[in-house]
Amino acid sequence: MSWTRGPLLGFDTETTGVQVGHDRIVTAALVHRDPDGTRVRTWLIDPGVEIPAEAAAIHGISTEHAREHGVAPAQALEEIASELAAAIAAGTPVVAYNATFDLCILEAELRRHGLATLGERLGCEPVGIIDPLVLDRSEDRFRRGKRKLVDLCGVYGITDAGELHTADVDVIATLDVLAAIAARYPRLGELSLDELHTYQLDAHRTWARSFNDWRERNGFTGPGASEEWLVDQRILVPAPGDAFTAERRLQPALD
Repeated sequence: MSWTRGPLLGFDTETTGVQVGHDRIVTAALVHRDPDGTRVRTWLIDPGVEIPAEAAAIHGISTEHAREHGVAPAQALEEIASELAAAIAAGTPVVAYNATFDLCILEAELRRHGLATLGERLGCEPVGIIDPLVLDRSEDRFRRGKRKLVDLCGVYGITDAGELHTADVDVIATLDVLAAIAARYPRLGELSLDELHTYQLDAHRTWARSFNDWRERNGFTGPGASEEWLVDQRILVPAPGDAFTAERRLQPALD
């Protein structure tokens, strides 16, 4: 049976910023979708640090609001990671738009609070992550224009996406976009989750090399895109009692 028929578990975060090893999760959503419907669970977290005005302007959560109404990070992170790990272990795909960011910042936060990462909970590298951004870049490689979630909603005719940049709305839109991608490119639904994982690894590497070549031709300096999917080399959060490392993956034991 194709993974497109569900169940699927969508995941998204809103954060204090985009530096994976430094910033914190402010809100998160898990959306379970199967033939019986869609169920949403959300978290508002007090990140324990100031939420920059620029970030608050995007997701609407101020430092004061998070402090008054948010839960402790460790409590929320444990709940989120437990649900994600249980889904992956059960063979339920986890869907995240630009999955590298959300999963890597989750890992950084788990390590920050002395909690087991997804890889440590599963005992292996997580397989079954689906990223509509990676699929769209590969299947419609030469389409011009931006590829933010709002852009893909337009491309794939998702007209009821609501107000994006709230975690639960973003997840529902992401699941809708994925369904539209699978309908437009049905061969993707014929792949097993293992095959789809390999496909996305290769697709991301192809895109990253092309993007980095473009940067070089145009004189851009600084680090480009990592060729490894679901890896962020900016994670600098140590495990308790561990030394800092320049790279943390979803499954540190495999490094």
